[in-house]
Amino acid sequence: MAVALNALLRELTERTDKKFASEPKVVLKDGSFDVDALPIGAEWHRLTDVVAVVFDLKSSTNLEKGRTPEGTASIYDAGVGGVVVTLDRFSADFIDIQGDGGFGLFWGARAYERALCAGITLRTFSMGFESQLKDNWSDVPTTGFKVGIASGPVLAKRVGIPRRAEVQEPVWAGRPVNYAAKAAQQTDPEHLVVTGAVWDAIFENDYLTFSCGCNSGVPGNTPAPVWSPIILDKIPDGQKFGQSLATYWCSLHGEEFCNAVLDGKTTRDSVSVQQRSARLSSSIGTAELFEASKARRSERDLLKAELTASLREI
Repeated sequence: MAVALNALLRELTERTDKKFASEPKVVLKDGSFDVDALPIGAEWHRLTDVVAVVFDLKSSTNLEKGRTPEGTASIYDAGVGGVVVTLDRFSADFIDIQGDGGFGLFWGARAYERALCAGITLRTFSMGFESQLKDNWSDVPTTGFKVGIASGPVLAKRVGIPRRAEVQEPVWAGRPVNYAAKAAQQTDPEHLVVTGAVWDAIFENDYLTFSCGCNSGVPGNTPAPVWSPIILDKIPDGQKFGQSLATYWCSLHGEEFCNAVLDGKTTRDSVSVQQRSARLSSSIGTAELFEASKARRSERDLLKAELTASLREI
């Protein structure tokens, strides 16, 4: 095989100049966006609010040491395959696997609720996965799935070579996947992390932000806040003021809470007005946090207005 390298580089330079000189058409889309119908071409599609759930298997390289290829394959099949099943069960609108990690994208109806339920389920599954690993192999390293969740607008397009479906893939240009990946990098399998925009969307939901009141499956305690503030060092803007979750679905109430969230329920009788007020003040925190939250909310309002105006024109 021979490649005319100099000619290829000139072609790429000329192509870049043409792309910069003629901006592509961008079409604003609502929650009915269908990624399967995304064509190859100059046109991009803009989704105003996409939630990305990124997962990454900790110590994946060390999981291969001392094991047969068949054993390693079974670990990946069980682990990464289990994540895919989970994302699909919560109706992820797009799933992409990249080795021992990947992401799921959610948009449209109940996008935040589906994404958070998927993320907490992955956090719960991760614990059992590591335990089952150690039951089968005594020498496995500490592992599990690191999960980060972020949201925001994206530009979507299918790229590749026309008429060759095997070399075509959708791309998602924007902050959600990037920021969710940075959040996952900073955490560990014991903590699920969300960025500031995701927290803004969920912090008023009693089912997501307060415990059920159980202690190791034994009921009777008062519901308590389950999230802690975290600064996401690799994120450069107000999204860095995130929250970290160290709990998982309760064996007694998990299914009830999960389905309540998916049904759009937000209020629990067992959570008092005083507790909700305390949650609000702890969410705002410092003046810097408060201003970042205001800016994020303003951005989301502008995007919603832009989408509404665009749909009226259509």
